[in-house]
Parts: sequence; C-alpha cells; structure tokens
Amino acid sequence: MTTIAPETRRGAPPRAVRRRGGVMSSAGLYLATAVAAFLFLVPFYLLVRNALSTDAEITGEHWKFFPTDLQWGNVGALFDDSSVPFARSLLNSTVVAVLHTAGVLLVCSLAGYALARIPYRHANKVFYAVLGTLMVPTAVTFVPSFVLVSSLGWVDSYRGLIIPGLFSGFTCFLFRQYFLGFPKELEEAARVDGLGYWGAYWRVVVPNSLNFFAAIATITFIGGWNAFLWPLVIGQDPSAWTVQVALSSYMTNQTVVFHQIFMATAISILPLLFVFLFLQRWLVQGIAQTGIKG
Repeated sequence: MTTIAPETRRGAPPRAVRRRGGVMSSAGLYLATAVAAFLFLVPFYLLVRNALSTDAEITGEHWKFFPTDLQWGNVGALFDDSSVPFARSLLNSTVVAVLHTAGVLLVCSLAGYALARIPYRHANKVFYAVLGTLMVPTAVTFVPSFVLVSSLGWVDSYRGLIIPGLFSGFTCFLFRQYFLGFPKELEEAARVDGLGYWGAYWRVVVPNSLNFFAAIATITFIGGWNAFLWPLVIGQDPSAWTVQVALSSYMTNQTVVFHQIFMATAISILPLLFVFLFLQRWLVQGIAQTGIKG
C-alpha cells in the first residue's frame, strides 16, 4: 500500500520547490546586499580617486577610473600648506572630540542615574524639563552661549569649544531609559555592603554597563568630530581651528582647490572609520537596550 506524505496530503508544496524558493530568496538577499554595499562604497572610491588626482583630472571631460599618475605628493602638500594648519586642526579635533565625549558620558550618565534611581518627588518634573530642552532650537541658544563664552574669555580655547556642549538632553534621556532597566538587585547588594548611590554607580553600574557606554561614546565622538558651526565661531584664530573648519577654508569665493579638499576629507574621516569599525557592535546593542523600560 502506497503511503502519501503528510505534506502532500495537505496540499503543501514539494520540498524541492520550497528549497528552490529558499535559494531564490537567499540569492535576492545577497544581490540586494551587494548593490547596497556598492552604492555605499562609491563615495569612498570617488574620495580616494580625486584625492590622488590633479585638479585638471578631477574637472576634465574624459573620466578615468584612476588617474594615470597617482599624486601621492598631495599628502605632503596638504600638510606643508602654511595657510591652513591642517595638522594642528587634526590635533584640535582629536582633543575636543575625546574630552567632549568623556565629559558628556560623565555628566549625562550621572544625571540619568539620578533621575532613574534617586527618590525625589520632583524627579519627573526635572526629567520633563530636560526633555523640554530638546524642543528648543539650537539657533535660540547660540547667541547667548557665544556671549557667555566670550565674556569668560574662552574664545580660541579648548574650554570654549568643549564646556558649552557637555550636557545633552537626548543623551541624558538615553541614560535614564537604560538605568531604569538595570537590575536593581545588583545595586541593593551594593548597598548591603555599605555603598551609597555614588559607590553603587561607580563600582557596580558602570562596570556592568560598558557596552552601553561604548555605544553612547561612539555617537558622541562622531558628533564632536563633525561639529562645524560652533567651532567656526569660537575658533577664530587658525591655531584653534578644528578639522571641519580647516576643510571649509579650501573653498572660497575666489578659488576651489579640489585635490586638497578631497585629500583633507579622506584623511579626516579615518578616525571616524576606526572608531565606528571597532565599536559598531556596541553601538547597535547599546541603542537597543534603551527601550527596556519607559
């Protein structure tokens, strides 16, 4: 007596058809990923290609995949240009981005932890006030911030570039959401051992939240490195320029030095690529953990 397979009796498609459909689906997924990767890499190819070309090759009528003679001398010419202190601007951006990131992590994590854990009858009001700062456009506070920094004598200094941006309402919100989902049992055990809020935060919460701190650090570092408007106003002297301000100086109303713009841009994104490639997994995990509790 012939036995009919259950999947055949139920009208299910044969295994070969389903396997073929799975292969087609996987092939389509790989194709879409390949196309997306190609589109993502095209700007980087153009950046490197133009950085190693002359201005005539960049603006010429006939396109070449790569220039016939790679202009490696563009690197030395970039750093030898006395009108734009590019090496100094890289150092300034590094100092500003690192100190800004460290300050934001300290200030906002403490604020978020206090709002999430310390019992205070006005805690929700303070939290809503912090959220209210997100509704205020940056243009509204820009002029008062500049007047304050100028009156303190912080123009053309690291203090003027870093200190006004140490608090972020959005980062504080992310830390509060994360700490609301942090296991209270660990903090209660710390208090049994005699630790207060500060001891529990520093010895228990922070060591067990390094993934989230790394994610916030990645976002903050990228934002600090890419900042342009505030450094442009505060860094009036070329010695105080950050890399973004230095990049803008290659394009004026009179001239546009194409190969220097592309070479400077290629060099300036290397720290961001390094930070993102080594911290991207913490970036995804950390942001996902902010929605544990509302």
